[in-house]
Amino acid sequence: MPTLVLTGGSGGIGQATARLFASRGWQVFELSRSGTNQQGIVHIACDVTSRQAVFAAIEQVMQQTDRIDVALSNAGMGISGPVEFTGEEAMHRQMDVNFFGAVYFVQAVLPVLRQQRDSCILFTSSVAGVLSVPYQSFYSATKAALNALALALQNEVRPFGIRVSCLLPGDVATGFTGARNKDEQGYAVYERAHKAIEAMEKDEQGGMKPEKMARLLWRMAHKKSPAPFYVGGFLYRIFCFLDRILPKRVVNRIEGMMY
Repeated sequence: MPTLVLTGGSGGIGQATARLFASRGWQVFELSRSGTNQQGIVHIACDVTSRQAVFAAIEQVMQQTDRIDVALSNAGMGISGPVEFTGEEAMHRQMDVNFFGAVYFVQAVLPVLRQQRDSCILFTSSVAGVLSVPYQSFYSATKAALNALALALQNEVRPFGIRVSCLLPGDVATGFTGARNKDEQGYAVYERAHKAIEAMEKDEQGGMKPEKMARLLWRMAHKKSPAPFYVGGFLYRIFCFLDRILPKRVVNRIEGMMY
């Protein structure tokens, strides 16, 4: 039975993906702080910001199965607010969850995947890693870093038969929006910030269903020679295409005008 191991499967895209793979006969292990066992899904308590906890969780997985076919690093969180007023603790938390959590997960699964020589590492990144979003600068920075990590990793692990790819979703309607840590300290100075963040969150809640992203991850997992990045949503594919063909100054100015 093929095996999926993923982080951040307690809700949103991660939960939808875990359920999809389980419904199609896969053995699924879900690593998160707040998840629960579900039909076909084994929950393992894990805080991805702790390297020790991530390695211990993968050890638990390997006590129950003999292989990992797909490893999905999906855990993430968001903060918002002007760069100038973002606190040190918040910015470090953002990087710890979104970037270093992914790094620890990759380091923990790679010894298993290298021995198999036929497996896949997937990352849930974001269009915000390509088109940096004002007042979500640190979130965008973590996703850009994740994209760069994935590109380098793809070349490092290719000799071991390991495929690497990133999903870049656009706006998806999940609990991610309500869980965002909003820092309002700078609103009096950056008068556009409040309305910009409200507009972003409205777009998110009117966005795609997480099940759509789960189906895309399913297809990515079964590609023999995947592209580095797959953008989730037709409109966002257009945005990313324009980013490639237009001067960055123009693209960034247009995005600034949107918010």
